[in-house]
Amino acid sequence: MRLCPTFLLQRWLWLCVCARQWHCRNGNNCRLPLCVRQIWAYLRLMVDSLYYNTLTNSDVVMDSLMEPILWMVDLLTRRFGAVFVCLLVILTTSILLVVYVVMLPVIFDTYSPSWIAWHMSYGHWNLVMIVFHYYKATNTAPGYPPTMKNSIPFVSMCKKCIIPKPARTHHCGICNTCILKMDHHCPWLNNCVGHFNQRYFFCFCVSMTLGCVYCSISGRNLFLDAYSAYSAIERFKHMDKSGVPVTGKGQLIGILPPVQSTYQTPPLTFRDEMFHKSVIYMWVLTSVVAVSLGGLTIWHAVLISRGETSIERHLNNKETKRMRKCGKVYKNSFNYGRLNNWKVFLGVEKKSHWLTRVILPSGHVPIGNGLTWDIYPFRKDMMPV
Repeated sequence: MRLCPTFLLQRWLWLCVCARQWHCRNGNNCRLPLCVRQIWAYLRLMVDSLYYNTLTNSDVVMDSLMEPILWMVDLLTRRFGAVFVCLLVILTTSILLVVYVVMLPVIFDTYSPSWIAWHMSYGHWNLVMIVFHYYKATNTAPGYPPTMKNSIPFVSMCKKCIIPKPARTHHCGICNTCILKMDHHCPWLNNCVGHFNQRYFFCFCVSMTLGCVYCSISGRNLFLDAYSAYSAIERFKHMDKSGVPVTGKGQLIGILPPVQSTYQTPPLTFRDEMFHKSVIYMWVLTSVVAVSLGGLTIWHAVLISRGETSIERHLNNKETKRMRKCGKVYKNSFNYGRLNNWKVFLGVEKKSHWLTRVILPSGHVPIGNGLTWDIYPFRKDMMPV
């Protein structure tokens, strides 16, 4: 028979009343019966454990207060992960349409054959890199620790999965599982970034940033002309018929002298207006993404150079401060030097890999299995590459 919470609460209140009456009747020096004192001590311990223990500090209190917010964020990210992926695909496709429909004809009519060849080569290489790495990042599992009994060394136990966690493994509340070498959960991928897909994620960020910078620089002059023309058209639409008429030819619009008073329609057609709006849309979106995603890419490049992930950066900072108070220096055991960190991350084991695995799309698996990490410092063949 299950005891309902209401019955337990009533029982606890009754014991409190009985204990108070016993003290009032027999004095504070008289001891309660052993069974009552045991129940009273157990109830006090149970109540105290709800809000206090010897390990309570400011971090525990803040984590407890933030837990409902984090739970809501995890829930929304889990529910709307596919929406973020569709939104990214739609925005990228819209930029491609503007480039192919609007910018390419201008390039063919303006640039020399050598510049046209460069634009076509670089643009399509960048596009292939973006599509390939995004597909691999979203469809490649980040890596999970084994759930069966094994002899792999571990550093702790996951409180939620109740399985051993190898080094650099952390639990993802959105995926509801442990991830090998977890960096973070990316909503734009609807996937965790871990040991087996972190390279795809970083290469996608680099390729997308380069593509946005390329579109922003290439379309700068078109954007300035289109913005000037669109602004002049908007001012023209709000003019009164007795105001100064506006006329022009082509993409640039001039203002006629105020001697004329006849009302004239704007010279731009619907196609011209769509041309200007498309250029403005492309330039603004690519510029914003280039700045924001470029900052994220630089941050991850710094972490890779230090042999850290986003989570390890936070943990290493705390450990550094803790050991500094003890007069010691903390050293990251996964930092093999800047160049070797990049070689391990990119999977470069010989000189030709800089072309076949870095410059060109490559689906090779990363070095190691994500469970043990003591093999990297002993790879002597990586040093001279």
